[in-house]
Amino acid sequence: MRIAIFTEVFLPKIDGVVTRVLRTVEQLTALGHEVLIFAPGDAPSNYAGARVVRVNSFSARPWYPELKVGLPTPNIAREVEEFAPHVVHLVNPVALAAYGSLSAARRDLPMLSSFHTDTPKYADALGLGPIRRAGTKYIRWIHNLAEVNLCTSPQMVERAQDLGIERVDLWPKAIDTVGYRPDRASAEMRERLTDGNPDDKLMIYIGRMSKEKQLRELVEPIRQLGPRGVRLAMVGSGPDRDELERDFAGTNTVFTGYMSGDALAAAFASADVFAFPSRTETLGFVALESMASGVPVVGARAGGIPFAVTEGSSGLLYEPGNVAEFVAKLESLLFDAELRTPMGSAGRLEAKQYSWRAATERLVDFYELAIDRHWARSNTLSTYSLPMRLFGTPLPRPTDLRRELTDEVAENL
Repeated sequence: MRIAIFTEVFLPKIDGVVTRVLRTVEQLTALGHEVLIFAPGDAPSNYAGARVVRVNSFSARPWYPELKVGLPTPNIAREVEEFAPHVVHLVNPVALAAYGSLSAARRDLPMLSSFHTDTPKYADALGLGPIRRAGTKYIRWIHNLAEVNLCTSPQMVERAQDLGIERVDLWPKAIDTVGYRPDRASAEMRERLTDGNPDDKLMIYIGRMSKEKQLRELVEPIRQLGPRGVRLAMVGSGPDRDELERDFAGTNTVFTGYMSGDALAAAFASADVFAFPSRTETLGFVALESMASGVPVVGARAGGIPFAVTEGSSGLLYEPGNVAEFVAKLESLLFDAELRTPMGSAGRLEAKQYSWRAATERLVDFYELAIDRHWARSNTLSTYSLPMRLFGTPLPRPTDLRRELTDEVAENL
């Protein structure tokens, strides 16, 4: 199968969405499929045997400076024509991937979209609430061009349906249990994460540092638990890092900056508890990576976290915003090894059930479903298939087509 993937994020950026795209491409090419990737920014020209078409982009400052927003360019159409994909996969369509959906619609190609980021909620968290309504309509419109829409947790399937997205299904979770495992723990890394106090209890957060992650909910736990020999390591970076360093000043907190590869795996495995206050995760790969590392999670009961973490088995959950409950559950795991150690082991066993090969084989099933649905629908369309594909309205008379399309675009954009 020839698969064209349009993604809003790719290397050198690293986050949960990029991780899923990378592991998926690796598995698709290993299964013998041909993959062409369209990505913004300074992406490599090839990844795991798949060619990468790099498009011009700009930085999403000031809200998300490390995010590169891809711009439509003429070579995209030419590349799609030459590759002749059997299916087009749109990853989080907003800008570049949204253009990919229009390009696919023009060429009457089957489409599958995956919904990884709750953009309307992010808009609120980033102080962009006034654009939420327009953004919701836009996201719904773009996703509903696809024959299949995938989410990475049952909670996000429900959320997508609440937004009016149709034909939604679940893309199974998966995790790298070879790269992330308990024996990656190192004395040197623990020394670094605890600021030279390796015998203290260590809770860790790993990920992006931005307002939507609700990281200030960690201030009170470290203030209360710090005097009892607890340390907090904040691994990663982002637009909120400088403010967070000021907020955590005077506490037992270390900011390490960005980590990757073996160092990142060692950081996960060297902690006692993973603290995860974010409420906007569609799945929460870092929670799965912590579980694979044998470290239990204390996370917010929101978004996809309850799907990633089995409460009472691989971790504990708390009500978002209830800082007292957050402190209590962190305390219970940090100071009770008889509770913490079995949870870490259970999380490791659970993570080993979710292989990238199985998740990708299921994705291929969804690609085939998108193809079947597309051609079943296309057989019923007239020569005006593009407006029917884009807007799903009864076929207008040619004399009315321009007016109806103009009205529809104005409403949806």
